[in-house]
Order: sequence, then C-alpha cells, then structure tokens
Amino acid sequence: MADMDMTVDEREAFLADVHVGVLAIARNGKGPLALPIWYQYDDGDVIIGMDGNSVKAKLLRAAGRATMTVQTEAPPYKYVMVEGPVVIETTQRDNLAMATRYLGPEFGAWYADNNPNTETSVMARLTPERWITSDFGKAMG
Repeated sequence: MADMDMTVDEREAFLADVHVGVLAIARNGKGPLALPIWYQYDDGDVIIGMDGNSVKAKLLRAAGRATMTVQTEAPPYKYVMVEGPVVIETTQRDNLAMATRYLGPEFGAWYADNNPNTETSVMARLTPERWITSDFGKAMG
C-alpha cells in the first residue's frame, strides 16, 4: 500500500486552505464535545475565535488541550488531525477576517457586521504536538 502520509509542506498547504474543522474537547463523565469550527492556520498554530463565556471556551480552559480534524468532502479524500495544548488569549477575534476567509468579501462583511465582536470574545491558540495525516490520492498513483 502506498504511503499516504502528507509531507510537512503538503500539510501546511492543506491547513492554509479553507476547510471547516471539527474541534474535539474532553468533558468529564461524557464523550468529547465535537463541533464544527472556522479556523485560521497562523505560524504553525491553529487559531479559533469564540465567545469567552461559551461552553467551548470553558471546556478548553478546563482541559488545556484539544484535537482538531480537517478533511476534504470529495474523493480522493484528504485529512489532517492535530492535537495539542490550547491557550485562551483575551485578544478579541477579528470577525471580518475570519468571515471573509470562509464567506468571501461581500457576505463576509455582512456576517461580521451582523455578528460583531463582543467584550467577551477570545482567541484560542492550539499548538500542534501530534499529527495524523492522509492523502488517499497518493494511493491512486
């Protein structure tokens, strides 16, 4: 079977593309919270904006780590799973930059205007420690 692992350069390029990630955070006595997120990949870290009072932010503070998976939706499938420590930064998120990344300039501006930063918004920074990657296109030769 072909080696389907992504190279570091392939992984970096994949994460720089626009994909919806799935963030998984440990919860006491329950399965992990796993939810779709928008993210940015910045200088080797995964950046996620959120309300600082959200369940997501509270769980990240308690767990101190998380796992994020990003995948393609069409064959040949590719995915990246990254796991590591998370730090919550009090810096307010830039709704316009993230919304424009995912929705384009026109709808992104509308979204940012209608979902403004709040005083409780924060940024979570996930620093990768472990990776699992796969590019099924490599098996096809």
